[in-house]
Amino acid sequence: MNHVKNLKRYVLFARAIPLILSACIERKGIELTQNRVEPSAEVALTIVYDNNPYDVRLTTAWGFSCLIKLSQKVILFDTGGDGSILLSNMAKLSINPQSIDVVVLSHIHGDHVGGLAKFLEQNNRVTVYMPASFPSQMKQEAKSKGAKVVEVHEAKELFEGVFTTGELNGGIKEQSLVVRTSKGLLVITGCAHPGRVNMVKRAKEITKDKVYLLMGGFHLTGTSPSQINHIAESLLQLGVAKVALCHCSGEEARKLFKGYFSENYIDSGAGKQIAIQ
Repeated sequence: MNHVKNLKRYVLFARAIPLILSACIERKGIELTQNRVEPSAEVALTIVYDNNPYDVRLTTAWGFSCLIKLSQKVILFDTGGDGSILLSNMAKLSINPQSIDVVVLSHIHGDHVGGLAKFLEQNNRVTVYMPASFPSQMKQEAKSKGAKVVEVHEAKELFEGVFTTGELNGGIKEQSLVVRTSKGLLVITGCAHPGRVNMVKRAKEITKDKVYLLMGGFHLTGTSPSQINHIAESLLQLGVAKVALCHCSGEEARKLFKGYFSENYIDSGAGKQIAIQ
């Protein structure tokens, strides 16, 4: 009889395990996973290229690239500095280059556009949104490989729910990508040369919406702690709910922003996956 009772208890406990695990890993609004993103996610983000480590399978290198999977499109934002590393990391993440519809390039620096040529060798059936200030030679090279090139100068809606801030000038002309979600705006920056605060303000002006997640390169390496604190405070005052600092943000900024945003700070690096659902 005791054996029967013990067996019943074991069965009940085994059935409860999935529920217990689910409760432990749940996050409000955002579910974070290292190796996969739930297919039901409204927006699925994967950092493909970054100089900060996260997924040990991937190669880290100076630069940035992020995959944004939406219901209607798959976007590659920036292409990192080395096409071989970009494609290798994609393969390790089971990302098929052929699945990508759109490439958005933030600014002209090689650590953000260097992987484009090799990527286009794998998939030239994409539309590439480049800042209008890019050299004509680069535009022609992309076209010669078969890609459709669209020059971006002013802020505009690229397709439903997806916007560019247009070229903003911070010494280097740069565009950011803005995606409207049910939680608010997702704003992705390459290096944020025109300033993180300026880019958030521009995104809000364009969409008349709040910012849920600001992620990407923050260009704060070597910046004084007092300046970093001022930027973090300004972003909080603008209503930015969550941040994920990548690429050129610097360890000091990552540490200080974590202090400001607490549980709303998302630790990021190459291979990090974020689902907004």
